[in-house]
Amino acid sequence: MANQRFISAAVDATGTLWRDDAPDEVLPWWSFTKTLIAACLLLRAEEGVLDLDAALPGKPYSLRHLLAHSSGLRDYGTVGRYHAAVEAGEDPWPVGQMLEEARADDLLWEPGAGWRYSNIGYMQARFALEVSEGADLGTIVARRLALPLGVQSVRLARMPRDFSGLVWDSGGYHPGWVYHGCMMGNAADATRILHGILVGGLLSSNLVDQMTALHMHGGGIEGRPWRRTGYGLGLMIGQVESGATILGHSGCGPFSANHVAHFPDQGVTVASFVQGGDETPAEWETLRVAACR
Repeated sequence: MANQRFISAAVDATGTLWRDDAPDEVLPWWSFTKTLIAACLLLRAEEGVLDLDAALPGKPYSLRHLLAHSSGLRDYGTVGRYHAAVEAGEDPWPVGQMLEEARADDLLWEPGAGWRYSNIGYMQARFALEVSEGADLGTIVARRLALPLGVQSVRLARMPRDFSGLVWDSGGYHPGWVYHGCMMGNAADATRILHGILVGGLLSSNLVDQMTALHMHGGGIEGRPWRRTGYGLGLMIGQVESGATILGHSGCGPFSANHVAHFPDQGVTVASFVQGGDETPAEWETLRVAACR
């Protein structure tokens, strides 16, 4: 990690920024987008517009199953032709083709009977959110999460030009390959939004409790900081060697990776970004930054 360049930001327990390496650098947030989708759906459920536990029309699973990765849906990340098409610089497949390639209708188990990380599940959650709001994901995140916090860098990546001119070369990657959507912004705004969701009052205590209730318990991951792993609703919830709990989400794409993490024992929230398609260095870096406070 010594030779890698990280871009990090951090806020304290009050939401005050105490580190910001690159306030003008906007980067993809990759799967941290899942945290934002989950928070927005929970807000819609609290308003009585959506029922997280009702089966979706024509489906055996609910929104809560999708958010917890317990729907039984497969993931396109295991499809070799998907990766080949991305590497070849093809335009993103229509949703129907992607679902067919991923055998999405062939559930791995009955909803609630197992756990498997599924970007397809979060794509469906995104679609349900957009239909309920009558707006696209970028508009919803701005209205419900960004604007109340006064953050301004956050936007939805839609076309390859949205990734042009970034600090790390995107190689022309099309964000449409991220079917659940890829929000982007600077590191500081990522920390502000996660802080706002978990402790800053964007969500009621009841909704935070729902987000942080574990739906998966797992062991450690070799080479990564985690000694215990878990998943709530749009949140990776893990423990490191010291026993400290970390809540947030890692993410990666072909040219960058990140970890956005809240450390409740220290009262800090950190976001770290790094070049390359492996989130492991970013996860270790958030621990290092948090320890500096």
